Amino acid sequence: MTTMNISLPEALKTFVDEQVSQRGFGTSSEYVRELIRKDQDRMQLRGLLLAGAETEPAQPATQAYFDGLRDRVRQAVKSPSKV
Repeated sequence: MTTMNISLPEALKTFVDEQVSQRGFGTSSEYVRELIRKDQDRMQLRGLLLAGAETEPAQPATQAYFDGLRDRVRQAVKSPSKV
């Protein structure tokens, strides 16, 4: 693992210290790593949403679609090796 030093205004440092204390993080580094992971997840989700928005529209999800989906799930639960 590498080290990165950052400079924060006192108000932000106080906020980080409070979050570490209140949310059960062991160190401010753990808190910052969690923020970075969440930002990565957010960026990945945004990319997926944008990619989905660029695709051709699918057929409408009708009652028959959901009935078929439920049937497939029930079948998969009954015989998991056939999934």
